[in-house]
Amino acid sequence: MRATYDEGMAGLAGVVLAGGRSSRMGAPKAALEWHGSTLLRRTIGIVARATGGPVVVVRASGQELPDLPKGTEVVEDPREGRGPVQGIAAGLAALSGRAEAAFVSSTDLPFLHPAFIRRVLRVLEEEQKDVALPIARGYPQPLAAAYRTSLAATAERLVTQDRLRPAFLFDECAVIRLDDARLRQDPVLAALDPELRSVLNVNEPADYREARARPAPEVTVQLFGTRARSGQPRGPRTVRAATVQAAADEVGLAFDRHVTAALNGDQITRDGETPLATGDTVFFLSADAGADEEMDRRPPAGRAALKARGPG
Repeated sequence: MRATYDEGMAGLAGVVLAGGRSSRMGAPKAALEWHGSTLLRRTIGIVARATGGPVVVVRASGQELPDLPKGTEVVEDPREGRGPVQGIAAGLAALSGRAEAAFVSSTDLPFLHPAFIRRVLRVLEEEQKDVALPIARGYPQPLAAAYRTSLAATAERLVTQDRLRPAFLFDECAVIRLDDARLRQDPVLAALDPELRSVLNVNEPADYREARARPAPEVTVQLFGTRARSGQPRGPRTVRAATVQAAADEVGLAFDRHVTAALNGDQITRDGETPLATGDTVFFLSADAGADEEMDRRPPAGRAALKARGPG
């Protein structure tokens, strides 16, 4: 079964915590190389794709960060070494008045899938809770969970009281807990991330080496319009690629100013570091003509296929 899902969700945003000490890794996790990009760059891109809203990165005071996607917002932890609740508080506060809820992620989830994020956020909305907390692969996942932005004040108060564990926050709000079975009730997530690898993090060098050695995501590439008339095959091709640039490289396409990409038919990008996830389809089109014009020149059936969303 091939399933794709890449529609942003209204009123939602993302928070990525990058201020951890990375003591066990021995090097800043945010800057670790990931298939030509970095772990932080990939995490931001995946969260942005899934939510369609702003993404806030919370860093330690003075912390240097690798290059970030255009539009990423950065805020600082007000105090050092206060743990994830402070980071959650800072991120949610930065989104006050702009989003109702946010998916909060650590930096070190290299297999985080947009379908996982959407599943967690949708349950938060459906159940009208304050937090949607995955209990995935046997463990609570407070840094791969959805939070109401209105919790910022509560989280800040807990930090001032030195109640720094996420469990203290959960004690003071309405939480829906999602075990593996509940998460997999979403057919898109069940098809694209059946093992729930979205929550696998990398804490030590061995974890990173093992994760980095895994194959890149399996995606589909298709060329349209003038891109397909330059001697390239017109039909879809399945390749392994973690970024849009890598997908272009796999089919021998120069991803330059004359080319644009559409992810799953709706999200347009010219950023080669835009991350890809298993099940994605990348359509390459002529940037000179514009993506909309390229789609309009397709027969009706072709336009429908290009714009299709959801499982298929």
